[in-house]
Amino acid sequence: MSKGSVVVIDNGAGLCKAGFGGDRDPVAIVPNCVGKSPASKKWLVADELRAADTDVTSVSLRRPFDRGYLVNPELQREVWDRVIRTLLRVDPNHSSLLLVEPLFNPSSVQRVTDEIVFEDFGFRSLCVADSPSLVHLFEASRGHSHCHQTQCSLVVDCGFSFTHAAPVLQNFTLNYAVKRLDLGGKVLTNYLKELVSYRSVNVMDETLIIDHAKEKLCFVSLDVSRDLRLARTLAFNYPVDSIVQSTETCLEMTRSAPGSRVYSRRGGKQNPFKCTYVLPDGIEHTKGYVKDFDEAQRYLSLPYETLPTVSGQKEELTLSPSNLEKPEQRMKVDLLQNEFTLTNERFLVPEMLFHPADLGLAECIVRAVNSCHPLLHPIPYESILLTGGSTLFPRFVVRLKMELRPLVPGDYQVKITSQEDPILGIWRGGSLLAWSPDFEPMCVSKSDYEELGSTRCRRRFFR
Repeated sequence: MSKGSVVVIDNGAGLCKAGFGGDRDPVAIVPNCVGKSPASKKWLVADELRAADTDVTSVSLRRPFDRGYLVNPELQREVWDRVIRTLLRVDPNHSSLLLVEPLFNPSSVQRVTDEIVFEDFGFRSLCVADSPSLVHLFEASRGHSHCHQTQCSLVVDCGFSFTHAAPVLQNFTLNYAVKRLDLGGKVLTNYLKELVSYRSVNVMDETLIIDHAKEKLCFVSLDVSRDLRLARTLAFNYPVDSIVQSTETCLEMTRSAPGSRVYSRRGGKQNPFKCTYVLPDGIEHTKGYVKDFDEAQRYLSLPYETLPTVSGQKEELTLSPSNLEKPEQRMKVDLLQNEFTLTNERFLVPEMLFHPADLGLAECIVRAVNSCHPLLHPIPYESILLTGGSTLFPRFVVRLKMELRPLVPGDYQVKITSQEDPILGIWRGGSLLAWSPDFEPMCVSKSDYEELGSTRCRRRFFR
């Protein structure tokens, strides 16, 4: 196929990435949703939400996906129409489509998707692929030694709705071994909204703003108990145990003093985690931004072994009455506040991926490998590929290896590779597949769809 004749769409629940087969980067990376501000009656679609003059304050969002699967075809059709006809400017009647779908997509959703592709847009052919196989294909093509030699890898996709650990063998995803963690970027954003709203300013309606703050300021802690000691929360007067109930550290802290709230006693200026995020004012700036990037990077620039304190000695948490907030202080809120400060929320939000209520990310990976044939067990651990926006948190790779190493047999090697761009890695694999000579025989043509129907055509994709 000629370059530009194949449209590649990685249709994620959070972002829709679209472009042409054979290109390195997509033409459009847009929110897969529509939104409307309280001051406007017009719904903004996809890229319009990211326009420079768009005020994102209190924008109401509607998404075609819910919990990782398509639930609103009409809304998805509207987003695709904007992407295909306005941003890509292609005629579907003369183009093929490579579509990346979620793993275990229900058959009812597959039928609706085929209807949109062939009947509404009129694409001449369709090929459906899953994200793990495309990530493996792209990394193998880049010379990733282990992927290329063994043709086996374990793809960890931390997406918008959930996280998958999927073994891939010879470009085929082993569906029977895939394990899922019901946590993704959406849950982390909602968690951060709750934390900020609890002790600072109500941001429960500010999804786009808090999502941006999460991406810019959150990071993965390498030692949660140590970092909690460093998190000096006196300046903000809120209980640590209300935030970290799911972590073992908090459980130990509350057991040591039943019925009490745990506070640290250091001031805010010396807090290495402290950073400030400024909310849009709708006049001078319509987007939120980090007030001081140097301040935000202060802790990440410290060596892991360093434990900074005011006096040079390790300071323990205290339950001193002088540290407890008074009721009148707790109720005092500045309604004109246009910024909020983050401290230990920065690492407690990503911590949910490693220590949720039941199964953590490391345990999810081990279960996925153990579901494979015993002869394969050592191989995936040597080629763990990370993709998805949530893997972009600083220190994510280091922490995952620290969590994984004790769970893996000692004679197995553990090698974790983060993609060059985890957000675009899946799309780039699709672009590579669409440009290969094997692509056209993999497609289902429009005439095949009209003659055989969706169910029989889908058998070609081995899904």
